[in-house]
Amino acid sequence: MDEIKVTVCKYPDRKHLVLRYIDPISGKQKTRSAKTASEGDAIKEAGKWEDELRTGRYQAPSRLTWAEFRKRYETEKLSGLGEKTQQTAGTAMNHLERVINPDRLCKLTTATLSRFQAELRKPYEVVRGDKQTMKPGMKDVTITSILRHLRPALSWAVSMGLLPKMPDFHPPKRPKGQTLMRGRPITAEEFDRMIAAVPKVRPHDAPAWIRYLTGLWLSGLRLEESLALSWNQDSPFYADLTGKRPAFRIYAEAQKARRDEVLPMTPDFAQWLLQTPEAERHGRVFKLDGLQTGKPITAKRVCRLVAKVGRKAGVVVNKADGKYASAHDLRRAFGTRWAKRVMPAVLKRLMRHASIDTTMSFYVDLDADEMATDLWAKFGGEKPSQGNIFGNNAPNQAKKAETVPADDSTETVKP
Repeated sequence: MDEIKVTVCKYPDRKHLVLRYIDPISGKQKTRSAKTASEGDAIKEAGKWEDELRTGRYQAPSRLTWAEFRKRYETEKLSGLGEKTQQTAGTAMNHLERVINPDRLCKLTTATLSRFQAELRKPYEVVRGDKQTMKPGMKDVTITSILRHLRPALSWAVSMGLLPKMPDFHPPKRPKGQTLMRGRPITAEEFDRMIAAVPKVRPHDAPAWIRYLTGLWLSGLRLEESLALSWNQDSPFYADLTGKRPAFRIYAEAQKARRDEVLPMTPDFAQWLLQTPEAERHGRVFKLDGLQTGKPITAKRVCRLVAKVGRKAGVVVNKADGKYASAHDLRRAFGTRWAKRVMPAVLKRLMRHASIDTTMSFYVDLDADEMATDLWAKFGGEKPSQGNIFGNNAPNQAKKAETVPADDSTETVKP
């Protein structure tokens, strides 16, 4: 292999330059596109390819196995991304192996991915030890999520010369204007029911969990972010109370967007947070520990326990799927409440969305009944019915609460 010499040549019928070498074993000429018309860039690509060939790191796309590709992708690409991204990408590839089980990377064509989607909709069997259970077919929102994590993997394969062509992805289509949300924003009355249900789910540490759900309701934090939120300034995600207004200071490793940011807190969450005695402002803001171990409960278990509270409270957020309220539905409620009070660009910052389209699609479409009430109030003098849009913590107060403006920056809730 040390005899290999890759050269650059120009074919009159091709736009891009071509790289070529003579295989010392077969004596046949091997070529591939340099993917550029620049001679300087093509020479650099020739050097890289020549080095891969001489050290044995290059493998023809037709011969590269799926297992070998996955190992390279996880080592060279995924290892530099967030832990959550690594987990979700791994789950997507696990489903691909379960359904398609490709032996070669090159077999992932457009037709194969189309068949993959069809198979995902079918019920499948899961074996754990001696137990065998049937899982229902996946919903379109789950299938879309899986494809969203497979696409960058195959795109990386093409960029590395491991796959000759990027297959077309055709994710499930939905009617125009319809989102693929599995849940919905919960109402203030439903939130009160969840608070009342906490002692039934966590009788031995109910105050900590009531405090946690209240924090989710008022802050709009993602579940993983809420568990990482700290009082300590040396933490990657902490509540900064030293400035003129309380703010979140977030470092790249602590949030989905993977960038350092300083973001304002909403006034209601800041005021609620300041009720914590100064002597207790250390370590995690939300201390959810196992009753037996005394160690922090994992994000997955916290997610399941919040959903269990939603089930116990009878808060159904998706009748078709039989889904009960989860931590993310509290975040949706936060976004919906603030959508009527701030501009979309401000709401995007509060929600920490990467794209304004996400903000517009999920949160700016306000409830029609609330808008109609305000319209009738302005038309006939009827008092607007706004409910406790900033949230209340006491059960059975949702219908009695009334929001009264206090000044430009804060509002108070009076029963």
